[in-house]
Amino acid sequence: MTQTPGASPAAQHVCFRLRVRPEAVATYREAHARVWPEMLEALHDTGWRDYRIFVADDGTVIGTVTVDDLGASLAAMAARDVNARWQAAMQPLLADADRPADESLELLPLAFDLDRQRTASTPSPGAA
Repeated sequence: MTQTPGASPAAQHVCFRLRVRPEAVATYREAHARVWPEMLEALHDTGWRDYRIFVADDGTVIGTVTVDDLGASLAAMAARDVNARWQAAMQPLLADADRPADESLELLPLAFDLDRQRTASTPSPGAA
């Protein structure tokens, strides 16, 4: 996790991976093309911002999201009935069907941040 440029100082930019069964990729994509309005509002209300999910044909799912506190946002979603229903609908599509998607996220560590490196290598105004 890392702070997102231009976000509040406490913001975290998170990247995660999970696996969908390859034969379920089309169904997973269709479900995410029409996420329930109640689920969209729950995500928004619990602090999920700039949330994106990418799905490869082999079932690899990569997601990115900006949150102030990932643990707090996950806990707030876990308390929502709509989240329980969504997780139940998605769980059969997952390669690791023993756990819901929101408990199966593999957080990926940041290796490169263009803006951070550019900022760090830019001399301060007036520096020689």
